[in-house]
Amino acid sequence: MLLHRTVRPVRPVVAVRTKPWRRIAAALAATTLGAGLLAGCGSGSADPADEKSDNAPAAATGTFPVTVEHAFGSTKVTKAPQRVVSVGYTDDQAILAFGIKPVGMVDQYPSPPGTSPDINTQWPWVKDKWGDTRPEVIMTNGDAGPNYEKIAALRPDLIVAVYSEIDQAGYDKLSKIAPTVGRTRAEKEPFSAPWQDNAVHIAKALGQEAKGTELVKGIQDKLDAARKAHPAFAGQKAVALSWYKDAAAPFTSTDVRGRLVTGIGFTYQTEIDKIAGGKFYTTLSPERMDLIDVDRIFVINDKADTEALKKSELFANLAAVKNGKVSYLLDAEGPAIGAAMSQGTLLSLPYAIDELVKSAG
Repeated sequence: MLLHRTVRPVRPVVAVRTKPWRRIAAALAATTLGAGLLAGCGSGSADPADEKSDNAPAAATGTFPVTVEHAFGSTKVTKAPQRVVSVGYTDDQAILAFGIKPVGMVDQYPSPPGTSPDINTQWPWVKDKWGDTRPEVIMTNGDAGPNYEKIAALRPDLIVAVYSEIDQAGYDKLSKIAPTVGRTRAEKEPFSAPWQDNAVHIAKALGQEAKGTELVKGIQDKLDAARKAHPAFAGQKAVALSWYKDAAAPFTSTDVRGRLVTGIGFTYQTEIDKIAGGKFYTTLSPERMDLIDVDRIFVINDKADTEALKKSELFANLAAVKNGKVSYLLDAEGPAIGAAMSQGTLLSLPYAIDELVKSAG
């Protein structure tokens, strides 16, 4: 599987090995925003009929204007956006949660060539929200950066780049196309902000901050209930990991997967944070497998990588493995519990919490 979360590579949903779900530090290409691209922003050459034929969603309902402070400055959204492009790996799901269907999105999990519909619109927690709408793919997991020409051609009136490793140069390019909201100001490393902060941040850009806060509280209440129902979790140290590049690749406690594990009550193996160097995960050398010698292990992989991990003698000899304290969670295959955890959105989290608790119970 691909290391999921915006910095890690994600694997296509095929019988091929994928890498951890985030994009592993894909630096945005410094492509020049030329006159041709800018020409795509104008509406003068567009037929109004085309606006309605390409699944343009209804405008957001909310309070406007709003000014959103973010890592690259501040952005004023003067009116309810009608055509929103999601540049963050999971921002499309946050946007969907507020009743808005993005016209452009990132393929977190690349679908096999020639398949339709896109798997990212078919997860159990988003399928009904997307319906028959088929958004344009403006970037695929592993690409150096978004396709600025495609984004401009979509004529967006708002671009959301929150769960993204977009840098200042990329932000400047996007801002020339439409008002753009970057990651939260408090986020020091891409993908390190709590899911709660990202959700409310995006909600504010859509003029629905109060609803965002309410949705976050609902999920937090669900986490609290899980923790209360399973007090034994609190006495166990846990870790979430994937098999990546022929090595165990544990996620940090600040990664969305780590936060979910602690959210239901487990204590996390924070020693991983110290060697991750600011990334959301790290790969372990054989001599550091002691870092995952904990009470409970959550493995997020599809079948091929899961089988490869099980063949590792060092992994097989861990106490948790011998004691049957390992939850093997399929990533993009089957119930896609790993994908729900990795995405960590307002839509995926309720599903992920239920399945994670069930696997550990």
